[in-house]
Amino acid sequence: MKRLGSLFHFYIDGFRNMTWGRPLWILIILKLIILFAVLRVFFFKPVLGGKTDEQKSEYVGTMLTKDH
Repeated sequence: MKRLGSLFHFYIDGFRNMTWGRPLWILIILKLIILFAVLRVFFFKPVLGGKTDEQKSEYVGTMLTKDH
């Protein structure tokens, strides 16, 4: 358990003492959020939106049993 604590403190101290790392991590996280937001809006349309539970289950059933 002591090794786990020292490893945790090692990484925490490393992140605290970063000079270029912090802005780069912020940039990476921001780019990922934008990327996933764009993908969601343009490529992953809600197919089951506005359907009743019965219609949803029927649609999913036909998609699972459909021959490709």
